Amino acid sequence: MGAVDDTSDSIARNRQAWNNTAADWVGPGQRSWSTDDITWGEYANPEEEVGALTGIRLDGADVVELGCGTGYISAWLARRGARPVGIDPTEGQLASARRFQAEYGPRFPIVQAAGEAVPLRGGSFDLAISEYGAAIWADPYQWLPEAARLLRPGGELVFLCNSVLFTLCAPDAEEPAGAALVRPQRGLHRVEYTDDEGVEFHLPHGEMLRVLRSSGFEVLELIELHAPPDAEDQQYITAAWAQQWPHEEIWRARKVA
Repeated sequence: MGAVDDTSDSIARNRQAWNNTAADWVGPGQRSWSTDDITWGEYANPEEEVGALTGIRLDGADVVELGCGTGYISAWLARRGARPVGIDPTEGQLASARRFQAEYGPRFPIVQAAGEAVPLRGGSFDLAISEYGAAIWADPYQWLPEAARLLRPGGELVFLCNSVLFTLCAPDAEEPAGAALVRPQRGLHRVEYTDDEGVEFHLPHGEMLRVLRSSGFEVLELIELHAPPDAEDQQYITAAWAQQWPHEEIWRARKVA
């Protein structure tokens, strides 16, 4: 499968969709900003157990967060000595990020832009990171090469997205994922749900590997996440499902020098 330009309307639609729901993320943003603990995904899997950042030097590192939303990932990294820049296309989300900077600190630069086209100089960062954000709301055929452009040689990319299995089992309506496949894996790329105004992007593992490598990355690790034993059901996934099958995955790659 070659590069596909499927963002003719997705950037504008996602920006509008996230502006429409920005108020819903104020509470979660406050909770995340008010803690120093780094966690991942729907079930807040702790970094100490996940290890997605193991071996990455954060103190003094230049970091770009692609699709930062309310900016809590950047805040966590800044408190560990990193110099983050938050990137997001949504005015409402960035307004919340600025509010939380004033309330909790620290402050760091925030730029309104889509992950597919970041108005920053190439070769400026040691780490590019995305928890959901660009990882599912930007076209991987565009945002992954853009992440590579932004990184210095040897810089790392860490991003969390829905697992391929979850995407294949998630129905179009507002219902949790079940045990049956509801969409084909072949040709998986642009995904639209009937109850969501936005546009998501997901790739099968083989195609994700190909795009990462063609963008100039060496793939280091794929971490699959499950719900912890005491987890509760979420809007689109039950704890029982996520305890049996990975609901999220974290990719880690390094830009080839």
